[in-house]
Amino acid sequence: MQGVDNEISLDMARTLAQVRRTKTRAPARVVFMGYQTWGVRTLSALLEAGHQVVLVVTHPPSDHPYERIWNESVQALAKCHLIPVHECVRANSAQLLERCALLEPDLFVLSDWRTWLDSGVYRTARFGGINIHDALLPRYGGFAPLNWAIANGESEVGVTVHQLSELLDLGDIIAQRSVAVGPDDTATDLFFRTLPLFGTLAVEAVELIMTGRAQPVAQDAGAATFFHKRTARECSIDWQRSASEIHNLVRAQSPPYPSAFTAYRGRPLKLLSTRFSQRAYRGTPGRLCCREADGVVVVTGGAAPPALVLRTVCEADGAPIAANDYFRQLGEYFDPIPSEWYRTHSRAPQAEASVL
Repeated sequence: MQGVDNEISLDMARTLAQVRRTKTRAPARVVFMGYQTWGVRTLSALLEAGHQVVLVVTHPPSDHPYERIWNESVQALAKCHLIPVHECVRANSAQLLERCALLEPDLFVLSDWRTWLDSGVYRTARFGGINIHDALLPRYGGFAPLNWAIANGESEVGVTVHQLSELLDLGDIIAQRSVAVGPDDTATDLFFRTLPLFGTLAVEAVELIMTGRAQPVAQDAGAATFFHKRTARECSIDWQRSASEIHNLVRAQSPPYPSAFTAYRGRPLKLLSTRFSQRAYRGTPGRLCCREADGVVVVTGGAAPPALVLRTVCEADGAPIAANDYFRQLGEYFDPIPSEWYRTHSRAPQAEASVL
């Protein structure tokens, strides 16, 4: 993960440099609620812009596999700046509400806050609260928006700052930016492209609110979509689906997210990299058909070409290996995925948790 850590560090430096150029003229008293790298990036930007963060609320550390992804510590950053920290899973207690009211905040700012927040809490602030969400709302509210968007073949993703409301992820929009998605971009690629927008848009939105220049735009509830957490079932490959759908799933589950997986000779096999063939190989879905220069062609479902080429695979506890080296024998078929893999999560590769 060292390369990933280096990318995050460089990205953070660029974000803070941009924030420094736009030091706020209207400092706000902020209660910040956030978690993981998204929370760290947003909190850093608020502090760099000159806002007074009077309290940080964060979730406790977790050994959950998916909460070890992008797991920079909001608590550690707050302590470095001598900001009081309140740690909890849910932030709806009478004790916290009273504490926030005594602080007389101007605004609540949420970034990767993972549980429902009662309106009575954020209404202790003069201007209520805002949340930063990594999707182009009103579409892709809820969980794992980048992963869902790529799995669904979207051509753009983005980041939205919206007001908190009684309806989850449906408050009025204060700021929004889109990011183009290329045909081979992965969820990891899009994480790094959207991450800088968290700090930038948070600072922009707070400035607009504090100077009275915000022009909230109501979301179209009829166009809204809300997605649940991704689990082992969402990561599993159905070879009856088209090559395009399977390629999108592999892109959506790029490392360090849990990989898309299939069953081969009774064991889980992760697919790390795929591409399309120039030829239309047809037949029974799931059959290892033939070799191309950089991979092995597998027959998929769908009514039209192209076929899918497996480039890199990985056993559940193994290292990545070129598909041409892994599959020594062609003409075999991928197995149906046993239902118990979904129930017990004991054998599905990295599938015992939901994607963030």
